[in-house]
Amino acid sequence: MKCITSHENPFFKRLIKLEKSAKQRKVEGLAVLDGVHLIDSYWTALGPPKFLIVGESGCERTEIRHLLTQGEKDAVSIFVLNDVLFSKVSSVKTSTFILAIIAIPKPSEITSKNKNKNSCALLEAIQDPGNLGSMLRSAAAAKVNDIYLSGDCVDAWSPKVLRAAMGAHFLLRIYEKANIAKAIHAFHGKVVAVTLKTEKNLYQTKLTGQIAFVFGNEGTGLSDEILKNVSEQITIPMSNGVESLNVAVAAAVCFFEKMRQDKKET
Repeated sequence: MKCITSHENPFFKRLIKLEKSAKQRKVEGLAVLDGVHLIDSYWTALGPPKFLIVGESGCERTEIRHLLTQGEKDAVSIFVLNDVLFSKVSSVKTSTFILAIIAIPKPSEITSKNKNKNSCALLEAIQDPGNLGSMLRSAAAAKVNDIYLSGDCVDAWSPKVLRAAMGAHFLLRIYEKANIAKAIHAFHGKVVAVTLKTEKNLYQTKLTGQIAFVFGNEGTGLSDEILKNVSEQITIPMSNGVESLNVAVAAAVCFFEKMRQDKKET
């Protein structure tokens, strides 16, 4: 283990940049995981991280000691920060006392345990990290394995998105900076846009077979360019007086309605 006690340490400065800068994460192809659950999820799915970073107060915690022991077995480089330095890096209010730096996996490196290849999600201009993370979590739970993100979506590998997704990243094939229009034309199945601009009911729509769900920006919805390219538009029926659903909630409703229909047909 290497102990770091100075703000001027080059590795500490690099860690700060990776935590705070999407540009830096893209340049290095690395992301930061915060907490035992995320690190353990990554390790189980894709193997050991590149680095483990632990706060001094975390060294005696059982679950952290287990990760450190495993890291030593797998020849992972381990750094120990004093608690003051660790608090400068971690963005959570209650410190987890352990971080990991991982290589951002390419979609081809994700071998999903889900056999369902009938579903994907195309996301245009999703801006809120919590929304994107929740959508990824729902997608993984509902066997929607392939996720395409337009170039103006929030960074999928930001700390906030990673925390909200709770490990779903490592079960999904995530394609960033995707051309959504091209992805629609390349998809061999029905492309369904979820929008308020139609009265066609989600629950009256056949969703078995190959389905690509398309969701748009939290405020403006889907662009006209995307809407004119989809197979059909559907809406989620709601009580009178309710304007719309949060996009992450809408995605979960659609994903699990497809899952329900698929199970009913088998």
